[in-house]
Amino acid sequence: MNIVHGLPQPINELPTVLTIGIFDGVHRGHAHLIGTTVQRARAFGRQAAVLTFDPHPDVVVRPGNERPALTTIVERAELLAALGVDLMIVIPFTTELMALTAHEFMARICSAVALRELCIGWDFALGRGREGNASRLAAIGQTFGYAVHRVEPFLLDGETVSSTRIRAALSAGDIAAANRLLGYPYGLRGPIVEGDRRGRTIGFPTANINVDPHRMLPAHGVYVCRAALNGVTYGSVANVGVRPTFDGARRTVEAYLLDFSDEVYGEELRLMFLHRLRGEQKFDGVAALVAQITRDVAAAREWLGEYDVV
Repeated sequence: MNIVHGLPQPINELPTVLTIGIFDGVHRGHAHLIGTTVQRARAFGRQAAVLTFDPHPDVVVRPGNERPALTTIVERAELLAALGVDLMIVIPFTTELMALTAHEFMARICSAVALRELCIGWDFALGRGREGNASRLAAIGQTFGYAVHRVEPFLLDGETVSSTRIRAALSAGDIAAANRLLGYPYGLRGPIVEGDRRGRTIGFPTANINVDPHRMLPAHGVYVCRAALNGVTYGSVANVGVRPTFDGARRTVEAYLLDFSDEVYGEELRLMFLHRLRGEQKFDGVAALVAQITRDVAAAREWLGEYDVV
């Protein structure tokens, strides 16, 4: 997949089927729209393109009150590539962009790619005041030579899949629901950084992950995860929270990798959340904590063995 930042004119001259959106999480609803875009591109011998935004529009529209992100732009790119997208166009969302009319915005796009079809979701709109709805975009398309294909929503249990529903599930610690809406295990990644090394002293050395501060974290608790490190996958028990037994205040993400004990500071660790074992709790001393971690590890091994996911 080719990734282009901005709208250079032209990017290429290949006939293009395009869809536009934030696509935070690239969940099953997004995959339905993007998959349709790819299918239609393949059917007509065209390139499948996705235009998305970085940073998230919330940075401009809701400064200081941004919703936490389900994916970084790098993760979004990986998910789009896996869906068969040929071209990913990343543009910054700015006040200048927000002020453009639908006609002005589409003119910029059509100067960058040879747009032949625009695939949009059932409730999609763009341009100043969201005036660029399906009928308006189709009218503009008569000028620029593209058609509009409206894609019906993807329903799960009779409801549309949305990033809002996924955030709500993660906030509640309902990993099963979040993963079902996403269509894949929710993940976090980041470099391993040195912590206070308490885990090593109690027999459970953990990898502390420096997660992007704008990322959505699951509810405080202990989770069964799949961990990917240097191309190898391990079963893992991860804790998200403040470590109340040690009177912690800063929220951290740390993982105990099953059958692994090397020190790998600086390496990137990717966690894929599979199952919530329990909420975070404060114990009466280190011995009680160690006993519970021992039970958590045993429960994680049993869960992983039963579901054969690692």
